[in-house]
Amino acid sequence: MKRIITVSREFGSGGHAVAQIMGELLGVPVYDKEIIERSAEESGLSPEFISRNEQNLSSEWLYSVGLGSRYASPSLLTFADTVFLAQRKAIVGFAQNGSCIIVGRCADHILTHCEEISASDVLNIFVFAPAAFKADWAVRERGFSPKTAERDIRIIDKKRANHYSTFTEQTWGERENYNLLVDSSVLGIEGTAQSLVEFIRKTK
Repeated sequence: MKRIITVSREFGSGGHAVAQIMGELLGVPVYDKEIIERSAEESGLSPEFISRNEQNLSSEWLYSVGLGSRYASPSLLTFADTVFLAQRKAIVGFAQNGSCIIVGRCADHILTHCEEISASDVLNIFVFAPAAFKADWAVRERGFSPKTAERDIRIIDKKRANHYSTFTEQTWGERENYNLLVDSSVLGIEGTAQSLVEFIRKTK
């Protein structure tokens, strides 16, 4: 049976690494940065531009809408819509190719609510972790300042939440949107990936 797995994650929870290990254990491709590359081809925007801005504009978009449409920049709305639609097309295309793991970018909502993919083939996972765990990861892996790591992570996660709610009208990380929510600090990155793979194999 084809199985499409989406992995949403809090920054610093190690969700990307979890997805990569899962892909190796299951023998399926993992799509993350590839979504940016494919959506860049689709939209005509550069991968670097999309990578820098794909989640930064959602909070500004929401702020503009909150003030009223006359304050919302048409170019801003056009850019946000263009990128999202290009990423949606890339995500659906990857999912149609066969079993795979797709990281972030509202893939859980897109694939569960699209006509091209059967919702029964989709398993949505959300990876989270305590603030201290995420801060330690950010300092160790990304060079964040120990003094500001927790604050910086909250800002990044707020942007992810805003981006998600902008395009799905649902709440990022809310349990109703996922099949599994897992705290990666309990078993560690590798242990979390292995336990998820065991679960996935039992669901076939």
